[in-house]
Formats: sequence, structure tokens, C-alpha cells
Amino acid sequence: MNHWLVKSEPFKYSWDQFVKDKKAVWDGVRNYAARNNMRAMKKGDLLFFYHSNEGLEIVGLAKVVKEAYQDPTTEDTAWSVVEIAPFKKLKKPVTLAQIKAEKQLTNMQIIKLSRLSVSAVTPAEFDRILAISETK
Repeated sequence: MNHWLVKSEPFKYSWDQFVKDKKAVWDGVRNYAARNNMRAMKKGDLLFFYHSNEGLEIVGLAKVVKEAYQDPTTEDTAWSVVEIAPFKKLKKPVTLAQIKAEKQLTNMQIIKLSRLSVSAVTPAEFDRILAISETK
């Protein structure tokens, strides 16, 4: 299983709305690196749901429920979407400041490639963020 992180501005699409919807087509991605990450996703992979711009925190876990296919919002075949569903809300959100302060997380793509909207997360990074979310 691979792990990922997707970003969404909460005023456009929040975790709470995602939970209400029960599933989302992750569309509109127009960055080749982010698109390649989506194309690498497999059904069952887990991903962090990150609130960007306001909040700046990982708030929940989602699961890939449908692998990459043609983005229906464009006729350009260069772009893909995946379908994701909420898995669970984190016990405590993990902020970008906390991520940056963790020595084990300094190479995370969210830090190194901060504008990337869909990024890969290593197993060690994934486990460390879950551990941080469980602490008081």
C-alpha cells in the first residue's frame, strides 16, 4: 500500500463537506507531478486530507476507492482523476508547523514541493504523522 496527501482549501472543499458527500472525484489537477501521483494511486491506498491556505493542517484520512481515469472536466487526455472516500478524522489535526518541526519529516513533499497539490508520503512519514495526531 502507498500513502499520499491531497490538499484542499477548506472554503472550496472542506473535510466536513467531504464527509457529508461520502465520496469525491478528485478533479481539476493541472500539474504533471500531481497527476503522476494520482495515476500511481491504487484502490485501497490511504491518503491524508490537508486543509491548505486556511488551517494549514492534516485533518483526516481518506481511501482511494477508484483508480485514475480521464478527468471528465476536460477533453484533454493529459489529465486524470481518482475517486476518494473519507476513512477517518484524525484524533487531533497535525499542523504544517508541527510537520516542519519534526526532524523525521523534513523531507516530506509538502515541505520540499509546497505547491504540489497531490504528493507521495513515505511509510515512515505516514506513521509519524499518525503518531503525532494521537498525542496530547
